[in-house]
Amino acid sequence: MEDINRFGPELALLIAAGLIVVGDVTLPMRGGTRRVASVALGLAGLAVSALWSLVLIVADERGNAFDGLMVVDDFSLFFNFLFVGIAAVIILASVDLLEKSRFRAEYVALVLTSTVGMMLMASTVDLIAIFAALELQAISFYVLVAFLKDGRSSEAALKYLLLGAVSTALTLYGMAYLFGLSGSTNLNDIAAFVAGADSGTRPALVLAAVFLAAGLGFKMAVVPFQMWVPDVYQGAPTPVTAYLSVASKAAGFAVVMRVFVVALGQGLISRDWSNMFAAIAAISMTLGNVAALAQSDIKRMLGYSSIAQAGTFLIGLAAVAANDPQLLLGTSSVVFFLGTYAFTNLGAFIAIIAISNKIGSDQIDDYAGVARRSPWLAAGLTACLLSLTGIPPLAGFWGKFWVFNAAVRADLVWLALIGVLNSVISAYYYVGVVLKMYTQEPANDEAFQPSPYLGLAMTAAVVGLVAVGLYPAPLLDASESAAAVLG
Repeated sequence: MEDINRFGPELALLIAAGLIVVGDVTLPMRGGTRRVASVALGLAGLAVSALWSLVLIVADERGNAFDGLMVVDDFSLFFNFLFVGIAAVIILASVDLLEKSRFRAEYVALVLTSTVGMMLMASTVDLIAIFAALELQAISFYVLVAFLKDGRSSEAALKYLLLGAVSTALTLYGMAYLFGLSGSTNLNDIAAFVAGADSGTRPALVLAAVFLAAGLGFKMAVVPFQMWVPDVYQGAPTPVTAYLSVASKAAGFAVVMRVFVVALGQGLISRDWSNMFAAIAAISMTLGNVAALAQSDIKRMLGYSSIAQAGTFLIGLAAVAANDPQLLLGTSSVVFFLGTYAFTNLGAFIAIIAISNKIGSDQIDDYAGVARRSPWLAAGLTACLLSLTGIPPLAGFWGKFWVFNAAVRADLVWLALIGVLNSVISAYYYVGVVLKMYTQEPANDEAFQPSPYLGLAMTAAVVGLVAVGLYPAPLLDASESAAAVLG
């Protein structure tokens, strides 16, 4: 029962997903009632999951489960709360989308199952279990991307599926190399092997690290594994795009931190993968921001922006191997930045959903004069874009500050400078959208407001990014506690 208790947060979501699908088939409800029931049960399942995670903390039930396949610690619990919060906001933001579809129950159930996959990605410490969690998350997302079932959505899903299959193969190659070298799939056993490995084993370990970085780089959406991002972001339903941009990215970084910091962080190749991530970070930031400058579609612009932001996350990972292992400043900076990024990017996409629903376009030029037609939406989107730029006192400033601080402390000053320069470049296209909303004439003067669900979701995100910007200490303390587990 102890194992079941530690698996409880995930189990609550799986039960909720099953009840949603079964209830939709068996209960005699009308379309509107079905939608409300699916959304309510989905949110209830997320609430139970969060409460169960809280009980595990209060009762100090941290520890291994299922013979060491997964672990409940501060790192996994941090991501439990993060993923549950993101999923709740996404379900609220999807209510308008679900009004137009008859697959309401399936949509909510897929959001819950993908959340389970991502929670397991953060908590599993065995290569086989990690792979199962990766696939549970990935398959759910493949279906969600194709949810609209039109030409653009289907094309995006097909590209995502094909490239996802390649990333799966690369990840398995890396895992197979680690298993073949160490004789174990447990990350702690692999860490013990790597710590004692000699120089003759180094080439094989480096090759394993390269394969893993390539496969998991697809989840993180970093160069050169980012080619799916613009088309998938543009073709997927906007709530799914928001979900991908935040939750999938956070899950990718969570599993990368587990594998690289725990299994590969205390041996002779730590400096090798640190240098690899530093190079990928510099290229991702630069390519993402330069490509975003030329975009006319706001979802594609944010797609390239997310590539650049992923490069910023990698700065923290590159700093891990160069820091005192007991400090883990690089890891805690990444965890903290992921938390601030969740508020910021979710708020931006929710504002885009609300605005684009009213103006009927995702073109940046059509955002002209939005501030006159919907001051609240324009203000919310402005706060999110300025936070993505890294302007104080919003949450995004502190996220970038701690990542750049980790790089400087790790003697990666050149990488921190590239990050700062790229933040300046990003200001051009972020602030460009703001100026278009506030300084240009609208196509018409008809005022509009978001639906209550979208308004609630965006308010939660904006309040979060402002609150963390003004008082970052609680999130920073939680991030440091989560990172300390990996040391």
